[in-house]
Amino acid sequence: MGISHKVHMSDQLLPENNPQWKAGVRVLGIAESFTKEVDKSVVAGVVMRGDLRIDGFGFCRPTVGGFDATESLLDLYQRLERQDVRAWILGGNIISWFNVVDIDEVYRMTKIPIVCITYNPSEGIEKYLHEYFPDTWEERYKKIMQMGERTEFELSTGHSVYMNWVGLSFARAKQLVDLFTIDGRIPEPVRVARILAGAIFRDLISHSE
Repeated sequence: MGISHKVHMSDQLLPENNPQWKAGVRVLGIAESFTKEVDKSVVAGVVMRGDLRIDGFGFCRPTVGGFDATESLLDLYQRLERQDVRAWILGGNIISWFNVVDIDEVYRMTKIPIVCITYNPSEGIEKYLHEYFPDTWEERYKKIMQMGERTEFELSTGHSVYMNWVGLSFARAKQLVDLFTIDGRIPEPVRVARILAGAIFRDLISHSE
């Protein structure tokens, strides 16, 4: 599968023989929970060390079907006040019902490399954008296309994932995902963030909106 021009540039800047990530490296894992019946989703961010210790967390609430996912993640990061985070791991960049995270913009604003992991083919996305967002589908589709095609690769666990990345080489991105994936194909920071977001949405949000 193809990758964007920016990824090629990152590969040149960060060669394949870069040192291993340290066990104490801290990443910010992102995942969400929502239904189309509510106005805002719940997005959880989990700071986790390379030894899988949780070291902090935060939340934000992007608009379901909106355009504020990028801004919401940047606000979450600023509120955490964590200068020691060395990478983002996103469980998808199309969140909150086609509210697209601009990973290039997040990287530009934070200077922190980003790895975005997804798990399934995405054929037909343009069709759904046409169907659900007839007035704004072009803007959403353009943001998605700007990130280039995803690259599929096999984790050390034997499971395959799809990945977009910015600010680091493919080798470093894969190495990071492998470090945080102990079984299956979901990195631990994303898995824990998904559990947190789901619990908050289930117990505090879905019954009140």
